[in-house]
Amino acid sequence: MTADLVQGFPKRRKIMQLVSQALPPLALEPCCALDARGHRRIPVRRTVRHRDVVESDARPRKRPPEIEQVPRLVAVIQHEPLAREDLIELQDGDRQAALPDAARRLTGRAHTVDVLPLSQGEVARHEESFVAKLIESPETLLSPQSHTSRDAYVSRAIAGGYPIALSRSPSGRARWFDDYVRQIIERDVVELSRIRQRRLLPRLLTQLASQTGQPLNIHRAASKVGMDPSTAENYARLLEAVFLIRRLPAWGTTLGSRVGAAPKVHVVDSGLAARLLRLTESRLATRSAQAQTEFGHLIETFVAGEMLKQIGWVEGVVEFGHWRTGDGDEVDLVIERGDGKVVAVEVKAGTRVTGSDLGALRKLRSRLGDAFLGGVCLYTGELSYRHEDRIHVVPVDALWR
Repeated sequence: MTADLVQGFPKRRKIMQLVSQALPPLALEPCCALDARGHRRIPVRRTVRHRDVVESDARPRKRPPEIEQVPRLVAVIQHEPLAREDLIELQDGDRQAALPDAARRLTGRAHTVDVLPLSQGEVARHEESFVAKLIESPETLLSPQSHTSRDAYVSRAIAGGYPIALSRSPSGRARWFDDYVRQIIERDVVELSRIRQRRLLPRLLTQLASQTGQPLNIHRAASKVGMDPSTAENYARLLEAVFLIRRLPAWGTTLGSRVGAAPKVHVVDSGLAARLLRLTESRLATRSAQAQTEFGHLIETFVAGEMLKQIGWVEGVVEFGHWRTGDGDEVDLVIERGDGKVVAVEVKAGTRVTGSDLGALRKLRSRLGDAFLGGVCLYTGELSYRHEDRIHVVPVDALWR
């Protein structure tokens, strides 16, 4: 966001002030942007979605998409000759925020970017290279011993990546997440579509959160809240449009008739998922069977979120998703390169990895043959090592170390 535009919108000034209080400026690559008059391009560091601030006025108000609040900017982008290397990025809070008219006028001149919560590297103020190394040469991920404990992983997953939430105490963070969800449902979702069962949306979101890291079962979620499945599907798409959940598509459905086609569902931020499910550090510290299962789904959502953020800035990825067979074999994340080479990641919440934990990676390796570049099993233990041909075991914190 340029300085001129920040000065022109009180909401943006408020956002930038609060984010600067939560975290110092991030040392990211500068982008190019036009000023409010379109006379020059000036460097910017990072834009933050309008939804990262909860305003005191809770009354729903219709607001135009942010790009429509600067009509001159649209005209400048539309008519100004652009060099081949110029790129105009429009970042907004909703996937459906750009109205059709603005979208038509900017066809071929704008690139939309999903602005997700901060990654662990951004929080630590350094650039991560896990996905870049993974798709190039998985064996380079083998690193010195990790010193991150299971409790530290729990803390990171529960904190999530929203800048303001990260600056709060656990109780303050819980209140912020509650307000965040309420504001999105009362304002953003209602603005995207006229919905008749608004009161059921928070319950549907909680039911979808209970499936995070698992294949999406919209019928089960609908049944739990007393909603028609088709209505629940439409509402789930709205929750996805406002960045509360995301579907991870099935990959490799052409590899055999018994390969599952259902997507997985993940809450966009693991901290938000923890709050929706009322997971706390003390609850997960009990290490009961239930706590282990809950932590398993949460850490998978945490890892998927971190990797999908990195995929967003790494070149060479053409497709990604999860792989699941009718026999119950499952690989949590599969990434395909432009040349057809494939890498795969499995996530385990335990501090040890046994041979049976790698069964799905082995089956995928067998199906793909030479196209299988390598597989990595991420776990909460300390050591990284090569387990067998093209399959490696690596601590979760390799994602940002």
